[in-house]
Amino acid sequence: MSDAKSLDGRCGTCARFVRVTERIDENGEVHRVGECLLGVWPSPLFETNTCSQYTMRGTFTPAKRPAPRAVSPAGLGAPPIHRGGSGARPVPVRIAFHIPEELTDMDANEFRRVLREVIRDELGVTPIPLGGRWQGGEVVLKPGKEGTAEKRIPIETLFHKIVMIRDRLRVLEQKVNASKLTAEEKVQMQQYVTQCYGSLTTFNVLFADKSDAFVGQKGDKED
Repeated sequence: MSDAKSLDGRCGTCARFVRVTERIDENGEVHRVGECLLGVWPSPLFETNTCSQYTMRGTFTPAKRPAPRAVSPAGLGAPPIHRGGSGARPVPVRIAFHIPEELTDMDANEFRRVLREVIRDELGVTPIPLGGRWQGGEVVLKPGKEGTAEKRIPIETLFHKIVMIRDRLRVLEQKVNASKLTAEEKVQMQQYVTQCYGSLTTFNVLFADKSDAFVGQKGDKED
C-alpha cells in the first residue's frame, strides 16, 4: 500500500481526484483509481498520476460566483432598490408603461393598417401589391395627331413609379416635421404635401389594398 509521502503532489492526494475506487493486486497492495474533476486526465486515473493543476486536499476553495449586476429601469441610471441590509438581493423594479389613447381607440383593422404602414415605411421589406385586375395590363398613350405612334407602358412599371413618388412624399413629410422650421412654415409645407397626395388619388384604383392608397384632403381618396 502506498504511503502518504509517496503520493505528495500526486492525484491520490489532489482535491480534484474524485469517484475513487480501490483495487487490490496479487501482492495485497491497494491501488486507487478515480476520475479528474477538471478532465485533465482521461479515466481511468491512477493515484500516482500528477499534473500542473494539482491542489492538495483540504486546501481547495471553490471560486465565488460574481454577484448579479442590478439593471437600472429603462437604462435611465436609477439606482437599484434593496431590502434589508447590504447583503440583500436587489428587488426588480416594475416600470409603468402607458399606451397612447389613439392606439387604444383603434379597432383591430385600423391597428393592422397602421402597423403595416410602419413596417413598410421603416423597414421597406413588404412590396405594395398591384390590384389583381391590372396585373399584366398596359397603359396606352394614344396621340391626338394622326400618323404618330402610340406609347405602351406596362402597368407594373407605372405602378412602381407611383409607389416611389408616394414613398418619397412620406419621407419629405417626416423631414418637414423633424426640421427646425417654424410651426407656421411646417403647416405650409405639409399643405403642399397633402395637395400632392390629393393630385395622385386618381391612381388609387391601381392599389390592391386601399389602405396603401393616397389620401389628401378629406374626400380626396378615390376608389
